[in-house]
Amino acid sequence: MFKKWLGYIAVSFAVLIGFSIVNTEQQVSATTEPHYTIATDTTFPPFEFQGKNGKYVGIDMDLLAAIAKKEHFTYKLTPMSFNSATQSVLSGQIDGVIAGMTITDEREAVFDFSKSYYKTGIIMAVNKASKIKKLTDLKGKTVALKTGTGSAEYARGIQKKYGFKVTYFNDSNTMYNDVKVGNSDATFEDMPVMQYAIKNGVALKIVTKPTLAGYYGFAVKKGQNKALLQAFNSGLAKIKADGTYQKIVNKYLDASASKFSGSKADNTTFWGLIKSNKTQFINGLVKTIQLTIISILLASIWGIILGLLGVSPYKWLQGLSTTIIYIFRGLPLMVLAFFIYIGLPNLTGDKIPAFVAGIVTLVLNEGAYIGAFVRGGIEAVDKGQMEAARSLGLPYGRAMSKVIMPQGVKIMIPSFINQFIITLKDTSILSAIGIIELTQTGTVIISRNMQGFKVWLIVAIIYLVVITLLTWLSNWVKTKMK
Repeated sequence: MFKKWLGYIAVSFAVLIGFSIVNTEQQVSATTEPHYTIATDTTFPPFEFQGKNGKYVGIDMDLLAAIAKKEHFTYKLTPMSFNSATQSVLSGQIDGVIAGMTITDEREAVFDFSKSYYKTGIIMAVNKASKIKKLTDLKGKTVALKTGTGSAEYARGIQKKYGFKVTYFNDSNTMYNDVKVGNSDATFEDMPVMQYAIKNGVALKIVTKPTLAGYYGFAVKKGQNKALLQAFNSGLAKIKADGTYQKIVNKYLDASASKFSGSKADNTTFWGLIKSNKTQFINGLVKTIQLTIISILLASIWGIILGLLGVSPYKWLQGLSTTIIYIFRGLPLMVLAFFIYIGLPNLTGDKIPAFVAGIVTLVLNEGAYIGAFVRGGIEAVDKGQMEAARSLGLPYGRAMSKVIMPQGVKIMIPSFINQFIITLKDTSILSAIGIIELTQTGTVIISRNMQGFKVWLIVAIIYLVVITLLTWLSNWVKTKMK
């Protein structure tokens, strides 16, 4: 029996490894040019956002492309939340980050920055109907901030002085909407970013003058990737000298978002949103299904092993199973994802592709839950069944596989169905480490058209349709197993 299980495990991990090779984020350039992996924020227009056909555009994106062309290097772009992007660079997973990142003394302690490529300032914005006009009006109010940004650091620095509370968000659009609907009273943001957002439909108003002038820079981990940093500085000087830099800046600051994401009508109707973003929705759904299917298959194998260990006649194996289940059921999924994708590379020095890290995260977490109900299903079978099988001369392993497991599986089927659906929904958490699945796809689309209600309704409908189909399929399998 155990040889058979080992064979299943070997085949499954071979499939995982093969799939990870296809999806690896460490692709090697086909040329002799240097190749890098560079992270960026997913929602920070006009510096980075998703345009037509899912392509990332913006001031930062065009500057990076122009500099790479001048300096003859290639790169793979990895969009993720700003906080995740910076942590990924520090863990060695990513070579550099360009995401409207303000150069500060604190950041210079752990990052090496390029020469500044943009000067900015921080402003306060409020709901259009708000009576807040100055910082002193914030006493007792709630301020929305974007995690890890220079504007968030500025707000924290004046929080005690002006007596306001803070709440944090991972993306700009959600932060803006929190102020728009009145959950938060104000927000702090870089001036050009807020100006662009308001110009393109965000119902906020700027009420303070720019303060704490800051400078954006491209960043690498301190002491690492010196060649990349030198190339960025050299290329930046060249595109400033030949006028390319100013053309790029003017291209975005002087234009509306519809220029990069389709017609205005496409951004305001349900059918228009689906039609203009169908490729992104399909890609996000495919990624979600890939994560779900691979994870549930491997988690099922891992969970069955944990469940079998949990009913083993050996106490130490029971203890091992209980400990593993306790740990991975107790850890929040996002914490586990960050630990695997960012924490482990810090310890080992080896990079882990985001897709593989996501699979491992789901397998460990979902496998622990499966292990618990597999153990419960086996224990639910009358103990006399095992005693009868052993009295007939069947060894423990054969009695378990031929007598106990077939009966236990029927008890476990509803739990397997529920876990399949839970795994599908849990994939949304993996957007935190840069995987563009269905939920993150919605976030990225909203960042350019600001149609939050309609886009989230479309995403919700897609999830409901897929979950309904899975439920029907699962129920059909359940009836066939009876």
